[in-house]
Amino acid sequence: MAEDGRQLGVMSSQEAQRIADEADLDLVNISPKANPPVCKIMDYGKYRFEQNKRQKEAKKNQKIVVLKEMRLSATIDKHDMEVKAKNVRKFLEAGDKVKVSIRFRGRQLAHTEQGRTVMQLFLEMLGDCAAVEKNAKMEGRSMFMILAPKA
Repeated sequence: MAEDGRQLGVMSSQEAQRIADEADLDLVNISPKANPPVCKIMDYGKYRFEQNKRQKEAKKNQKIVVLKEMRLSATIDKHDMEVKAKNVRKFLEAGDKVKVSIRFRGRQLAHTEQGRTVMQLFLEMLGDCAAVEKNAKMEGRSMFMILAPKA
C-alpha cells in the first residue's frame, strides 16, 4: 500500500523496499501473518510522532477520579453532620468519590444500628448530588459507605 492509500498489488519484498527507498520513506510490515504479508510505505517517524501526540491529547482529556474520605462518629450532632455534608458536597461536585466511614469505639460496637441511622441521615442530606456506589457495610470496628457523584 502506498503512502496515499492506493494499492500497489502483490510484489517481492526487494521491489517494495526499492519503491520505498526511491520515495525516501519506510516500508512497514502491517500484517505479517497474512498470506502474502501486508506492508505499507510511510514515514514511520512521522507516524510515531502523531501517535504519541494523540495519546497525550487523550491523557489530557481524561478525568482522574480521587477517593476522598469523610469520618463521622456514631454520636455526631446534627450541625456537625451538616458541616461535613457541605464538604462532601464540594468533593462530589468536583467529580470525586467519597468514602464515608464511622469508627466504633468500646461500647458503641454493641449499637451499630445507631451508626447505620447516622449513615442514612447523612445520605438523605446529600440525596440530590450523591449516588450510593457501595452500601453501608461493617468491616471490623468500622462501617463504610462509598458515594459517587450523580450523573
